[in-house]
Amino acid sequence: MGLFDKLAGWLGLKKKEVHVLCLGLDNSGKTTIINKLKPSNAQSQDIVPTIGFSIEKFKTSSLSFTVFDMSGQGKYRDLWEHYYKEGQAIIFVIDSSDKLRMVVAKEELDTLLNHPDIKHRRLPILFFANKMDLRDAVSSVKVSQLLSLENIKDKPWHICASDALKGEGLQEGVDWLQGISYVILL
Repeated sequence: MGLFDKLAGWLGLKKKEVHVLCLGLDNSGKTTIINKLKPSNAQSQDIVPTIGFSIEKFKTSSLSFTVFDMSGQGKYRDLWEHYYKEGQAIIFVIDSSDKLRMVVAKEELDTLLNHPDIKHRRLPILFFANKMDLRDAVSSVKVSQLLSLENIKDKPWHICASDALKGEGLQEGVDWLQGISYVILL
């Protein structure tokens, strides 16, 4: 049992539920990531593009995550803001091999960060620089630079290189999100 688990038990936070918004452009790998985070017996074999949104749940040793997997298609991105008030954390997924749409991802991130329901809240943001297995992928450091993540001063954030199909990099991100969620929920 880790320090966070003990602390959560002492404070009565065992299995505290955290509402997470999973955002990013279409085809970035959001649904695949969320699917990989579920127990293996609950994972879907066929992943299809999300239309509108879906709700998924997964648990860590001490937190229960309810994830709102939001469609990243242009016509559905306006729906994101209807869920900002309930969100306690954000997972933002970037296709690190899609350099052409990196600018669009940055615009969507900037719009998110400047929204009144997000701007003045200390929400943790976990970035997954996904599809690192592809030949044209840029590093997570380069993704961070292209999105100007260093300018995010008022929210805790972390970026992980990931390959959602293999599950690589996902546990590191979830561990960070679990740890920072403890701090914020306390």
